[in-house]
Amino acid sequence: MDDKFSSQVVVRNKLGIHGRRAGKIVQEAMKYSAEICIQYAQRRANAKSILEILMLAAAQGSSLILWAQGQDAYEAITSLTQLIQNTNEI
Repeated sequence: MDDKFSSQVVVRNKLGIHGRRAGKIVQEAMKYSAEICIQYAQRRANAKSILEILMLAAAQGSSLILWAQGQDAYEAITSLTQLIQNTNEI
């Protein structure tokens, strides 16, 4: 059975979703078999693609919607939400 989950998260990092942070998001997303997307300002990115994430150009204060579908969708959404909200990450 494919579960579907979503979460809304605000980018707190003062640099927004920059290269290193996008890389960390991709690394985390790759741990899960679920299909994971990030939506921002009418654009949607595959969370397993650093280029697509960078093209969102999400700055500090941006509100993102994370979507996941698959067996481990809940775990993926929980983990990525925490990662994006964590201001201590590079």
